[in-house]
Amino acid sequence: MAKTVDITDKLSFEANPKIKVKNVTCEVNSDAPTMLKVMQLIGNGDNVTPNDVVSMYELIFCEKDREKIDKLKLQFSDFQTLVMSAMTLVTGVSEQGE
Repeated sequence: MAKTVDITDKLSFEANPKIKVKNVTCEVNSDAPTMLKVMQLIGNGDNVTPNDVVSMYELIFCEKDREKIDKLKLQFSDFQTLVMSAMTLVTGVSEQGE
């Protein structure tokens, strides 16, 4: 008979982290399948395109939060900072130069 090991006590079932911009607070989707997709888009950090940033944005923020963010009318560089900051919040890995 195969051995069963219960690892439940080793896992963290915390809620998703949140990020705040001005008066808007948004939840960052931090589940493993989503983060793996996002990390695949980032790769080693070289050659991240605007399309990659938009794809990451759509993966890590739900539609309701994206609508709130869209209403902020952020400049692209600020939008990029938001997405990358959300990634850092979830992964704990800083981008080069931070």
